[in-house]
Amino acid sequence: MKVYYDNEADALYLRLGDETPDGVIEISEGVNVDTTSEGKIVGIEMLDASKKIDLRTVLSYSLEFDEDLITLKT
Repeated sequence: MKVYYDNEADALYLRLGDETPDGVIEISEGVNVDTTSEGKIVGIEMLDASKKIDLRTVLSYSLEFDEDLITLKT
């Protein structure tokens, strides 16, 4: 997933796949879901994003690891 934010336009875009969208579904005012012809979701656009969500939750990240999945090489 890639996150793009345009501060001037207050627009947030979450890119969820590499496919090129060929359709869009407006799920609420200013929130659009980009889809492929097969119905796969490849992106989410949010206009007036700072009014709809706390941008700090999207524009910052943390990593959590399952210790059982981590293998250390010596």
